[in-house]
Amino acid sequence: MNRLVFLLILLLVTSCNYFEKKKVYPEDLLEEELQTFNWNDVDTYPTFTSCDTLTEKKDRKVCFQNTIVTNVNHFLAAQNFVVSNDINDTIRLKIRINNTGILEVESIKIHPETLLEIPEIDSLLRESLKNVPKIYPAIKRGQQVTTAFELPVIVRIN
Repeated sequence: MNRLVFLLILLLVTSCNYFEKKKVYPEDLLEEELQTFNWNDVDTYPTFTSCDTLTEKKDRKVCFQNTIVTNVNHFLAAQNFVVSNDINDTIRLKIRINNTGILEVESIKIHPETLLEIPEIDSLLRESLKNVPKIYPAIKRGQQVTTAFELPVIVRIN
């Protein structure tokens, strides 16, 4: 009986810890949430009004990219390039759409041969991006966010 009383008292003393409330700090919850957050993905990609009818996330991304590349291609096609050698180049445009929908050019990768034939190609590409329709920024968890893209622009002149 003595052992049973001792065991019961021991159980009561140690079980008191189960009733203690742990204090939860908002900073700890935020830090934990930020650790599980996928920063490389957005809920909705940037878009144009013309892409609003699409419902799939992937389709909207493709529509957005195609709209920009088509706009650049139409602008370049309207230029009268005179070259001495054929050009077949894939130019890499790195662009950024900020959280207000403003498009910024981060960099343009052009082969040296293309630059020799069309020295003004950099400024023409930048000019073509000024004429894109209004961009609605990407959305992540209900907030407008900045996104970056690398787009290929194929230049063929014979």
